[in-house]
Amino acid sequence: MSAAMPAAPVRIRFDHVSVDFPTAAGPMRVIDDVSLDIASGEFVSIIGPSGCGKTTLMNIVGGFMAPSHGQVRLDGRPVTRPGPDRGVIFQEYGVFPWLTVRGNIEFGLRLGARRAPVAERDEICRRYMALMGLTDFADHHPKHLSGGMRQRLALARAYAVKPEFLLMDEPFGALDAQTRTAMQDLLLHVLEAEGKTVLLITHSVDEAIYLSSRIVVVTARPARVRTIIDVPFGYPRSEKVQEDPRFATLRAEIRALVMEEYEAQARQAVRLVD
Repeated sequence: MSAAMPAAPVRIRFDHVSVDFPTAAGPMRVIDDVSLDIASGEFVSIIGPSGCGKTTLMNIVGGFMAPSHGQVRLDGRPVTRPGPDRGVIFQEYGVFPWLTVRGNIEFGLRLGARRAPVAERDEICRRYMALMGLTDFADHHPKHLSGGMRQRLALARAYAVKPEFLLMDEPFGALDAQTRTAMQDLLLHVLEAEGKTVLLITHSVDEAIYLSSRIVVVTARPARVRTIIDVPFGYPRSEKVQEDPRFATLRAEIRALVMEEYEAQARQAVRLVD
């Protein structure tokens, strides 16, 4: 009998994380006692009803805010601030409108610990412009790009500084269905080539299943981990997995869980009005 493969090391750890927001009526709990480990190379999606606190969880990993209780650690070290080890991609095309495509990609390569010599910077820019299909638009500004191209640029800029972690908050939510599918396939292609540990916030059940190795379903506010689902498809992936009967079964299961949380959220709203 062959020996079992060792488990991948934990890279991101949520350790009993809770978050309270101040309100006129007193503290409002938005995250409640979340514990979660994300291993090296995993692609983990968090899904749940709108406004439940998913983005707050990502912001803590990004170092943009601190939990009220508990701790998030990267490789065993507490997260206290943003850092170049984390690339963040938002829904709102996080690119600088005053810089060209080339200028956006090389921006992080001019700063601090990620500062690169000119020759290396040029090589990295060429690589990612080619990978993202942006070579012909190197000297264009973002306003001249389509939505899908701006997100490709955001992905290129995040990858250029070689982050160890990729944090994505509804990165394809504003795109039309066809462009969204193309961007998902591009992301899978880039991850296959480069490998990252990824945390994705999404409202799309299909997107979560298609991209992820695990899916974390969270409750209506305050967000708690309701269940964690292992996705039964390996990598690399193609759209053919969506024809697998297990895909449809998993979609129905997760949608039912999320709808139950939306119903719980609606009941909360009624109680607040009463």
